[in-house]
Amino acid sequence: MSENKRLAIVTGGVGGIGTAICERLAKDGIQVVATYHPAEEDKLIDWSKARAEAGIEVGLAVCDVSSPEDSARMVAEVEKEFGPVDIIVNCAGITRDKTMKRMDAESWDAVINTNLNSAFYVTKPAWEGMLNRGFGRIINISSVNGQRGQFGQTNYSAAKAGIHGFTMALAHEGAAKGVTANTVSPGYIETAMTAAMRDDVRESIISGIPMGRMGNPEEIASAVAFLAADEQAYITGANLPVNGALFVH
Repeated sequence: MSENKRLAIVTGGVGGIGTAICERLAKDGIQVVATYHPAEEDKLIDWSKARAEAGIEVGLAVCDVSSPEDSARMVAEVEKEFGPVDIIVNCAGITRDKTMKRMDAESWDAVINTNLNSAFYVTKPAWEGMLNRGFGRIINISSVNGQRGQFGQTNYSAAKAGIHGFTMALAHEGAAKGVTANTVSPGYIETAMTAAMRDDVRESIISGIPMGRMGNPEEIASAVAFLAADEQAYITGANLPVNGALFVH
């Protein structure tokens, strides 16, 4: 890695939005390491092949980001192999949708641990180094449903709302040291999950979006790349909505 090349960790980097973020940051000249859950190992060969065919180099690191110990191990190993981490994109996320009446503790904890606690677990091991070096970019991926709530998603909405609370507090702590923290809140995005929806469900969702379409992962990646740039040293604590005017406030 060249001396002036930034290093980014993207959690959930082999998912739909995570892949687009990895590709965009790599194209912008950033050394990127994507994390993947052990259960995703079967998709890595095809994923890596597709990146290689596109001429995009992305490192891979296995990690259960819902575990503080595994997250600390992963960050330490990435820094040992590639050098100090400059950028963290907390993108890992799952859903376990149920109404409050049917919500069980296991579904609640799984979403909170993966979608919210992971941001702390992954950021913490790299945070002091960023402060000491006087540079860092923390970008946390939230959701429009963290802003407005969503039926059947008390766990997911709570986690995604908490993500921006984490961002705002972190922004205060890093501001004097050149470390920024920002949130990107996507609306409905074209991914494998939304593509698998029934046509009537998709049409119902799209009819409620003023822009008349879902977003694409590259549009989220563009927002992340903007916030990750060295030039964005004065934007911190912000929540950047990318939702086609689905929710405006």
